[in-house]
Amino acid sequence: MDEDTPSVIEWPPNQGDAISPLQHSDSQLLVAESVNDDLARIKAIVSITLGITLVLATGYLVAVIMSDGAILLRPSEVAMERHAAYDELIHFDGKGDGSNIVVCIVDSGIELGHSDFNDLELDSWKDFINSKSAPYDDNGHGTSMAGILVANGWLKGVAKDVDLMVAKALGANGSGDDSIVAEAIDWCVAGGAHIISLSLGGAPDALPFLPGNGRSSGDAANEAIDAGIYVVAAAGNDGGEEDDGDVAHPSSETAVICVGGTTIKGSSWSGSSEGDNNGRIVPLPPLLPRNDPHKKPEIVAPAEGVPVLTNDGGWALADGTSAATVYVTGALALLLEQQPELKANGSQGNADNINLVKTWLMESSAPEEGQTGHDDRYGYGMLHISALLERASSE
Repeated sequence: MDEDTPSVIEWPPNQGDAISPLQHSDSQLLVAESVNDDLARIKAIVSITLGITLVLATGYLVAVIMSDGAILLRPSEVAMERHAAYDELIHFDGKGDGSNIVVCIVDSGIELGHSDFNDLELDSWKDFINSKSAPYDDNGHGTSMAGILVANGWLKGVAKDVDLMVAKALGANGSGDDSIVAEAIDWCVAGGAHIISLSLGGAPDALPFLPGNGRSSGDAANEAIDAGIYVVAAAGNDGGEEDDGDVAHPSSETAVICVGGTTIKGSSWSGSSEGDNNGRIVPLPPLLPRNDPHKKPEIVAPAEGVPVLTNDGGWALADGTSAATVYVTGALALLLEQQPELKANGSQGNADNINLVKTWLMESSAPEEGQTGHDDRYGYGMLHISALLERASSE
């Protein structure tokens, strides 16, 4: 046969052809068996790994479908970076935790199943919307606000060990009736709250100062303050061209601590409502000029892209003076932890002390560069927690 011509092997062979098995030595057989065993183990490991991956992927997809969105296993790097940056901006060093201070949040509820709540147990719960006995949050706003205060997981709250009361006064759409908010504030007072946090606000009844209009959230807030309870409320989010000329109700009440918002760079957040501190006759209701330390807003805090918890177990970034309000609530809890005699049931707890603390807020806040005195958007300045605590300890 020519060397350039390939040989042809017929298969199957002719019936008459004898087929002889290949001959191997014993050592060759042992090596082959070892290789086969190794391949079998590798195949088993790959099969198990693929099976686990498939199960996890299936579970993830089911969770996404059931929640109409992606499920995060941890906050994004951006969220973690902003969380740290905002702590630095308000000079929060993590010292103190608000122990033995009772804070009442009036909002849309709370989802206690979030991992960052770390088995949080509420001091009290009241549902003014659907009268449910177990805590829940069908909107998500309340969960986000509570997280800024008491989260103790990936995100850390400003005063994570306060005794937390939650009143659900806002519905699934995030809105609520002013009279129901008033009832919720009364419930906070009756339950022994030291601080009431109101990350909400809006126009009250058209003529709230006329007889027959019912009791407003402002009335309830003022009665709480008369009892020595600190009330903190959001300035509102209608800044810019849509600004109605003053901060939102009930933060407009004289002794309520009204909180505006800033960006991560410390400048005024564009959506933060502006205070009217010069007085007016129209539009109704008329306003009297405001004096220190009650000019609105009194103070500002983070309000742009704030890392928050969501009621589906995830994390997000949120804008608004609602978030800023809770930062100030947390700062007050740290202050009362340090100075317990200033609590409503403390040896000096009364409405006069609220004015004193508001003065400390005014004196310890950090004004914008070039700012002198109060600014109708930036208040007396940025919340400065360490300076506030130092100011209080100097008395």
